[in-house]
Amino acid sequence: MPEQEFKRHIAYKLRVGDITIGKPIIDGERFSFLELGDKKIVRVNVVGNIVDRYQSEGESKYISLTLDDGSGQIRLKIFGDNVEKFKDIVQGQTILVIGVLRSFNNETYISPEIIKQMDPKYLLIRKLENEKNKTKDAPPLEQNQIIAIKDKILETIKESEKDGGIEIDSIIMNLRESSPEIINQEIKRLLEEGIIFEPRPGKLRWLG
Repeated sequence: MPEQEFKRHIAYKLRVGDITIGKPIIDGERFSFLELGDKKIVRVNVVGNIVDRYQSEGESKYISLTLDDGSGQIRLKIFGDNVEKFKDIVQGQTILVIGVLRSFNNETYISPEIIKQMDPKYLLIRKLENEKNKTKDAPPLEQNQIIAIKDKILETIKESEKDGGIEIDSIIMNLRESSPEIINQEIKRLLEEGIIFEPRPGKLRWLG
């Protein structure tokens, strides 16, 4: 008798904010998939920072990790024998997690299969990847929306003066809902207008 082929679901590269706006589809009492646009998502691939960690004591083995990627937060829940597998993951680490989505008590969470510690720069790389995919189908921004983004960039640069300026990468990460392409476009305009300057490549200050 031939072995039954096991089909593994695609692990979609998503930001936490995408997961939180998706619609959990429940079949009876069991989570079936997350509906996000035209996608039916079961497994995800997410990069973020561990901002909180809880581990149960005693016989009941359980770890809860709160993952934040700048667009939102989601919990990773680890049970039983997997606790030993992921016991060295601690608060403050930047990680890549591949896992299965679950839902319980109206909370969507990730049951991790793989957790890998990453350099914090991968948060920015993932944001750029996701935004590039989104902008392919996104309608162009209206002028008032672009002006609002420009104002946010300038406000961020002004606020950073007390720290001696701010990195462009930090602006891209802080302006969660804005496209990196639009941010870079408006930074270029501000530089051309002489409102801000670049004391060294990648760092910005307000001319005031």
